[in-house]
Amino acid sequence: MFLTECSRDAMQGWGEFIPTTKKIDYINKLMDVGFDVLDCGSFVSPKSIPQMADSGIVIDEIDKSISNTKLSVIVANYRGAEKALEHQQVDILGFPFSISETFQYRNTNKNQEEAFNDILQISELLKTDGRILNVYFSMAFGNPYGEMWKWEDVDFWANRFNEIGIKNILLSDTTGTGTVEQIELLFDKIPAKYPEIDFGAHFHNRYEDSYKKLKAAYDKGCRRFDSAIKGIGGCPMAKDDLVGNMPTEQVINFMASEKIDHSLNLLNFESAWNKAKDIFHF
Repeated sequence: MFLTECSRDAMQGWGEFIPTTKKIDYINKLMDVGFDVLDCGSFVSPKSIPQMADSGIVIDEIDKSISNTKLSVIVANYRGAEKALEHQQVDILGFPFSISETFQYRNTNKNQEEAFNDILQISELLKTDGRILNVYFSMAFGNPYGEMWKWEDVDFWANRFNEIGIKNILLSDTTGTGTVEQIELLFDKIPAKYPEIDFGAHFHNRYEDSYKKLKAAYDKGCRRFDSAIKGIGGCPMAKDDLVGNMPTEQVINFMASEKIDHSLNLLNFESAWNKAKDIFHF
């Protein structure tokens, strides 16, 4: 299992500004758990996502000596990628590409082709820089805008990105609309067609739906999952009623139930949980 803790996803839509020092302390607690990746910041417009305006400061203060956890940040255009790469602690850039044209405009103020071209330019930049690019397929399992969902649309864009050499794609259920049947369908059909791409799952869902969504993807071969403690967060650009992230504790419960090995330090996870409780008041 390849596990990403999405502290950025948890924090970005939080109503009250989280002090920079609290963010740094929290992320360092998460570094101690041993996740493969920690999604911890955004280099996007501070007007759109004010909670993430201090991402550069936060990233520079993260103690990477604590563990081998890699740091990931979100960018939404080429300029954001340039800014992120100024910070040597950043290991991975994530770009949200939407299967829904409506959401692509809403999230990045551009259409799909414009976003595709941005990703192409960023991928060329990273060929010389050496860092990693993750493409998030937002709304991969449907959308709340009335646009018809077809698995073939996901396949179309997977093929386009395969042609330009993208190696990492996260199939994202951005608003929790995906069903078990859709998850099984996508993970059954798409990864097999593009063996050079590592496909993962970025689910948003109700707490009680966690196990069945994890199992649907896992049983179809997915071994890469994103989550956030207590499922806090979601995409503030998606719609008014946020659907939370996949809860990290539910992923841990799933791995225990299915007898799946992992390298997380659960005592340190408890410490990080307590820090999250202090920040998010759950």
